Amino acid sequence: MQTGIRLWSESRGDGAPTLLIMGTATQSIGWPEPLVDRLVAGGRRVIRYDHRDTGLSECRDFATHPYTLDDLALDALAVLDAHGVEAAHLAGASLGGAIGQWLAVHRPERVRSLTAIMTSPMGNDPGPTWARAFAGQPPLPGELPPPAPALLRHLATGGGSPLDTQRALHGEELPFDEAAARSFVERTLARATDPGAARNHDLAGRRWTDARRAPLATITAPTLVIHGSADPLFPPAHAEALAPLVPGARLTIVDGMGHGLFAPGLPEHVADLILTNPL
Repeated sequence: MQTGIRLWSESRGDGAPTLLIMGTATQSIGWPEPLVDRLVAGGRRVIRYDHRDTGLSECRDFATHPYTLDDLALDALAVLDAHGVEAAHLAGASLGGAIGQWLAVHRPERVRSLTAIMTSPMGNDPGPTWARAFAGQPPLPGELPPPAPALLRHLATGGGSPLDTQRALHGEELPFDEAAARSFVERTLARATDPGAARNHDLAGRRWTDARRAPLATITAPTLVIHGSADPLFPPAHAEALAPLVPGARLTIVDGMGHGLFAPGLPEHVADLILTNPL
């Protein structure tokens, strides 16, 4: 386990502390301002932060300072400690959802509730399924499905521009707020201490530990799983597999939502759902 990483964070509002944990290679601004504003208006103290190797947080050479999901989860605890928070409501998107699961399993005393958004069970290793999908082979029996064919084609061709990738992740059902996505991409580049360092998250995601394979049945925090019906990265079967693993978890499928929040009104809708946990 690593310590001593400098992390950028901010806190807004008063009330019940809520830690927002973004996904792979994504800065804190991946949580849109309308979502943050809605949570604050709903009586939450919202804390968000840049993961290590993203945004204004510290970047290190992965070859000499490798890390795992376990370390990213401990980073989240360090943020709570820095803000004087003993326990918080957690909302995690994509990889952030896996980090939230890790914390709910291994540090339950720090988790008041868990909202896992557009994510997969933390013990699911998608690597072999993805490899077969890129080779044109179907998943094996019992495996969770790979990304949608259109997203696989996008990734296979190199991913295009960051805006193209956001559009591909968005899916094809809800309107795409290109202006919001473009602003996010531009702000991401402007805030990045080292834009290339965020790729280290993919390397970290491939490093598996026993802690990541721990069963989710020990989670006691009220848990809400939010997923899009049109998520091209993690099809809904991932959420449908996750929710039953957590005792008492609720599953909400958002019609038309893909793997992102760039649709008019969607950030506010997701914030309203977060505010329902716990009931």
